[in-house]
Amino acid sequence: MKLKHFLLLAIAPAFLFSCVSSKKFKAAQAKLDSLNQAQTKLQGDLKLCEDNKSELERQKTSYEAQLADLNKQLALAKDNNTVALKQLEDLSVISAAQAQSIKKSLDNIGAKDAYIQDLQTAMARKDSLNLALVMNLKGALGNMDDQDINVKVDKGVVFIDISDKLLFRSGSYDITEKAKTVLGKVATVLKAQPDIEFMVEGHTDNVPFSKGLLLDNWDLSVKRATAVVRVLQKQYGIQPAKMAAAGRSEYIPVADNNTAEGRAANRRTRIVILPQLDQFFQLLEKK
Repeated sequence: MKLKHFLLLAIAPAFLFSCVSSKKFKAAQAKLDSLNQAQTKLQGDLKLCEDNKSELERQKTSYEAQLADLNKQLALAKDNNTVALKQLEDLSVISAAQAQSIKKSLDNIGAKDAYIQDLQTAMARKDSLNLALVMNLKGALGNMDDQDINVKVDKGVVFIDISDKLLFRSGSYDITEKAKTVLGKVATVLKAQPDIEFMVEGHTDNVPFSKGLLLDNWDLSVKRATAVVRVLQKQYGIQPAKMAAAGRSEYIPVADNNTAEGRAANRRTRIVILPQLDQFFQLLEKK
């Protein structure tokens, strides 16, 4: 029994010493980890500072270049001012006749500039009206097949192309009932613009044609144009003074007549919205 007590007394200090050493080691390890984390953060901060320094140096170089450029511009402006002052000094000795001539030239320049601005305003207004007209026509026609009817603006002029298969039977100038519906929609839009004048053009392919009183494609294209004009006048009330009919025969093709598709595209009736040239003539008279 005494031996057991003796052994316990001998082992206890060593055990206690081992516990204390382990706690110190863990504390030291934790402190080391904390120091490592602090070092990592400081290294990151140092990298950020170095990056910021590089960016500031780059900005400084850019600002210095801009400042140098502004100084050059300032020097050039000063030189120009000196030249302008010298020219004013020279002008101060011109004669009264020369001064009057210069004033007249300046007045002419101002008048021409105002004239040009009037023309530009008129052209811009015309373009706006054309765009509105095209949008109204497309809205009225709805989902018509683009191969049968096409509305476009080319060089400031509005064109409405209608295929002959929609308007006429082959070799005929009698308008179909389906075509009258389409022409009615077009007429509704055109009547809403009382100042508009337009030309109806008949076009054919280059296949020779002769039937009854119609001697050739010239006759056929004219008869088809006048047939459309009559429907627009008599059934839809468009003023005849606002319309003109013309036959173009085969001589203004839009596609190759050597293919069936090309010939079909060339057989068409075109409504051309005529430009209102009187507005520009009035501007020219003001000059």
